[in-house]
Amino acid sequence: MRKSLLLLLIIALIDLGAGSAQAQQTGKIRRIGFLSGGFPGSSRGIKLFQREFRELGYVEGKNIAFEYRFAEDRPDRYPALADDLVRLQVDVIVAGGGGDTRAAKNATRTIPIIFLEEVSDPVASGMVASLAQPGGNITGFTTIAAVLAGKRLELLKETIPKLSRVAVLWNPQASGNAPQWKESQLAARQLGLQLHSMEVSGAGQYESAFKEAVKARSAALAVTRHRLSIAYQKRIIELAAKNRLPAIYYRGDFVDSGGLMSYGADEVEPFKRAASMVDKILKGTKPADIPVEQPKKFELIINLKAAKQIGLTIPPNVLVRADKVIK
Repeated sequence: MRKSLLLLLIIALIDLGAGSAQAQQTGKIRRIGFLSGGFPGSSRGIKLFQREFRELGYVEGKNIAFEYRFAEDRPDRYPALADDLVRLQVDVIVAGGGGDTRAAKNATRTIPIIFLEEVSDPVASGMVASLAQPGGNITGFTTIAAVLAGKRLELLKETIPKLSRVAVLWNPQASGNAPQWKESQLAARQLGLQLHSMEVSGAGQYESAFKEAVKARSAALAVTRHRLSIAYQKRIIELAAKNRLPAIYYRGDFVDSGGLMSYGADEVEPFKRAASMVDKILKGTKPADIPVEQPKKFELIINLKAAKQIGLTIPPNVLVRADKVIK
């Protein structure tokens, strides 16, 4: 009888331990590393990303935790920050742009990496083998920024039919900006436009760059997608208005802040889709089996207040296509 009771007690203890281990496994907090080139508190993307995770049923501190690393506009810090996330053994690394993604790729071949926002051509840059079958431990969301740079010139030409000279604001030191400049040149030839290369790679260069653009008789401005322009968004908008240059931007928040118009991919979509990718990976899917995605939603936003300020009338055929009009 004693032996039977002892055996039952041992079995009960084993079952209790197994149940406890299973409970711990179920309640495991998964850690997501977020590698950004920006500054703490300045990234809209983080808030969007957190929101998408909440909608997927994740609760921060309960079943998910985020580890943030910011390069603060210093690309030389990428490798050390990526190595730090690898040392922490995060479950997934989310990288904002090309430089951070490459640093993460160099830091690990095993931890899954999701890129978003500023990787315009992940195949050409060697990030993935192909969009359909990325291979390795990397996948993500590509911005097709180069293609959209050409589309923005088309919209400028439609808005100002007699337009012949356009300044293109771009950063030659930013990852992915050279393809946007190249595509702008191709589109300009088709549209009969002459471009002024407005190269800015530091905060102190904006004033002189605008003076040179006006001196070159530029009659409009197109801003390419790069991180420096986000950091100095207000300054760019102010200088465009001061020099009476109709400007088209790549994100709607430029227009919300007083810019004339913007055309680009929906800003929420990358974070929604990237969060879904992370969710799949946490549930067992390999990055190599998750195709790289591209934007499906695009927005044209026009600010009539800004147009009035510089004496510009937006043609009805352009205005009617706007997804949002600020009056």
